[in-house]
Amino acid sequence: MSFEFIKKLPTPAEIREEYPMPQELRDLKQARDEEIRDVITGKSNKFLVIIGPCSADNEAAVCDYVGRLAKVNEKVQDKLILIPRVYTNKPRTTGDGYKGLVHQPDPEKKPDFLAGLVAMRKMHIKVVAESGLTAADEMLYPENWRYISDILSYVAIGARSVEDQQHRLTASGFDVPAGMKNPMSGDLSVMLNSVYAAQHPHSFIYRGWEVATTGNSLTHTVLRGAVNKHGNNVPNYHYEDLNLLLEMYGKMDLHNPACVIDANHSNSGKQFRQQIRIAKEVMHSRRLSGDIHKLVKGVMIESYLEEGCQKVGGGVYGKSITDPCLGWEDTQRLIYELAEYE
Repeated sequence: MSFEFIKKLPTPAEIREEYPMPQELRDLKQARDEEIRDVITGKSNKFLVIIGPCSADNEAAVCDYVGRLAKVNEKVQDKLILIPRVYTNKPRTTGDGYKGLVHQPDPEKKPDFLAGLVAMRKMHIKVVAESGLTAADEMLYPENWRYISDILSYVAIGARSVEDQQHRLTASGFDVPAGMKNPMSGDLSVMLNSVYAAQHPHSFIYRGWEVATTGNSLTHTVLRGAVNKHGNNVPNYHYEDLNLLLEMYGKMDLHNPACVIDANHSNSGKQFRQQIRIAKEVMHSRRLSGDIHKLVKGVMIESYLEEGCQKVGGGVYGKSITDPCLGWEDTQRLIYELAEYE
């Protein structure tokens, strides 16, 4: 056989029973979920800032970062909703490299999925307990969703996953916003089709069960830029791109038209400092057009305690071991500047 079955892992129910979400944190999550839902549905004019490390590789550094974020949140919460990125699964273009906490709870050791699932759940609970901020994560593996479905307030579906049927159908059962990124090709119709699929009810097989979902009306688009056939980055955050997306939304029967702009990846060409300029340009476009102001609900920004990135084992506390990130000083300044926009 080409598969080696190494060990049977605990079910989500078993992990959740062993590491429960305390009632006071569940109440906090419910309040946060309602606040975020109101932004997606247009009931609230607040702006989402989904921000944090490219990968949540170190619990102490991640909690340190989110703790600082919570203090900033207190000063901007009348204008912004800060949602920390606590991304515990990382897609890899070739399959090589660090794949996230679930694979390797210690980036310098071999994969340990049991320890990784436990570490993922414990980190997410600790983040909420210490900061009062519920987080976002990327759903790389749909079968892992229920290990933390009672903790997260936002889920991203990445550019490599957005065309996959199981991701779309699983997102149709979420009770929190699901951000569907445009695929690597940049085809906006693929992204909108994924939103359509996730907003509708489905029956399918999930973790050995026949399941049915009701559809997720909070599913929306995320523009992250594209890569053309020559391997060049093609940004899609400009005013003209947002108008095009508006037109395409208008031709489809979708609930709650909404978009979040990913300021890094192919929009910045992974030139991490460009995220500052891109986020400000997005806010300027919202100022110029009432329709764009209604459509664009937030930005995604990659930042950590120290700017840039390092190799696994580099030893710098709070510095990314995957894509380069903004440092804390630039992050703090940018958040305050975003709060000044109307």
